[in-house]
Amino acid sequence: MPLYVGLVHKDPESCYGISFPDAPGCFSAADDAADIFAMAQEALTLWLEGMVEDNLPIARPRTIEEIRHDPDWRESVADSVFAIGVNLSTVHKVAA
Repeated sequence: MPLYVGLVHKDPESCYGISFPDAPGCFSAADDAADIFAMAQEALTLWLEGMVEDNLPIARPRTIEEIRHDPDWRESVADSVFAIGVNLSTVHKVAA
């Protein structure tokens, strides 16, 4: 199964946030970096369930390299703390 790339950000005095370039509107947050993996998987699972229920098209997940070259996401990739790849059964950390 392809991995959905999640970009993790952290501003001073805030929690860790994650967004998915290929899952519009899908995001989550956690106070601790170690918790972002479970939160990311839960958020993506709920997002995909909603897309299926609403009979909406689901974008093919792109690689981190494809996202890095997308002008709409280039800055977000550069500003991320790290990126993770998420499928519905496991979470894998990938280089940002």
